[in-house]
Amino acid sequence: MIKGQDESKVVQLSAAAVGSARLPYTIELWNLSKTETEKVVGQAASIVLARAIFAAAQTEHLGRRLVLRRGTKVLQESG
Repeated sequence: MIKGQDESKVVQLSAAAVGSARLPYTIELWNLSKTETEKVVGQAASIVLARAIFAAAQTEHLGRRLVLRRGTKVLQESG
């Protein structure tokens, strides 16, 4: 803390507050047979960040099916 700073202006976020942050975009890695989601490789609050995560996942998982969603709506697919 900076000397002379008013402690009443410092706000701590609880784990519950951070965990409940809204992350509407999801990037999924599908299994090799492309029948179900293997794992969620990322979540994001903005479409810009979601597309960056999707692009990075494409280079990490070459040829695999990846799906970028907002809720149930598919925004982008690869593989």
